[in-house]
Amino acid sequence: MDLRLNKPELRIDVERDKAADLGVSVEVVAKAIETLLGGRNMTRYKRGAEQYDVVVQTAASGRTTPEDIDRIYVRGRNDAMIPLSSLVKVTESVSPRELNHFDQRRSVSITASLAADSSPGEALVFMDQTAAKVLKSGYSTDLNGTSREFRNSQGALVIVFVLALVFIFLLLAAQFESLVDPLVIMLSVPLSMIGALLALKWSGGSLNVYSPIGLITLVGLITKHGILIVEFTNLLRMQGMEMIDALVKASSQRLRPILMTTGAMVLGALPLALASGAGAESRTQIGWVIVGGMSLGTLLTVFVVPTMYALFARSSVPGAKTAEVREAPAGQ
Repeated sequence: MDLRLNKPELRIDVERDKAADLGVSVEVVAKAIETLLGGRNMTRYKRGAEQYDVVVQTAASGRTTPEDIDRIYVRGRNDAMIPLSSLVKVTESVSPRELNHFDQRRSVSITASLAADSSPGEALVFMDQTAAKVLKSGYSTDLNGTSREFRNSQGALVIVFVLALVFIFLLLAAQFESLVDPLVIMLSVPLSMIGALLALKWSGGSLNVYSPIGLITLVGLITKHGILIVEFTNLLRMQGMEMIDALVKASSQRLRPILMTTGAMVLGALPLALASGAGAESRTQIGWVIVGGMSLGTLLTVFVVPTMYALFARSSVPGAKTAEVREAPAGQ
């Protein structure tokens, strides 16, 4: 916490009733304290080419302790000199040495580290609940740094993720000239998400500012497996092969490039997942998302995509070869 209450302070409260009885206004008391203790620039004094400020103030030796206030007098009714100590109540306290501001309001910044078993989302929920219980009316909380980015990215993540899915779906629909094939291909996305979340959990990570970057990247990587299987199956069916035979052949022949792609991505992301040192908390989250998502997503995709294709694919593919059988003329 950046609030440091380490500056000694004297609080002077004017006893207004007593001051009114003696004919001393609060303004007179305030000006006497300001002038004698704080100093006031009364005029300027010129001497030759030099100009000097004339400051009225008690000597330094007469304003070092609270008892020095007893030696200050103010003028009351009938020009009577009244000791200031009989008109005010002095209390000793402490105050902050500096007043920090955030969003144009006085603020206190609290910085904390997450426990090993806590996520940023859980910490922010705890902070909001605690603030609602202990803060008085007129006080509020706000976020800064990575916590602010995390809170802002939560709403943006959903929008970006949906836009990524829509964009890929429209691109695949234009490529395959079908609405069913893109849906079959994109069934691999939720499968990869399961692996990514499990990898984050097992590695001690969490959904923070950095892990959504890996999730969005994973959407484009994992759909490539489904594209390889579906595109080659459609090509074989266009050559006249039956759907099941084409699906089995495409799945077996495309298994090697799928595994090579997965192996390259997983091995390439392992240095990110195992990184250490400054800034490692950002790289490890992205690395584990890609490693877990690609590993489990690939394992499930090679079984789920062919199965869903067999259930939902069209009975015929545009451009497929068909055999025509005509009735032979009589006598032939």
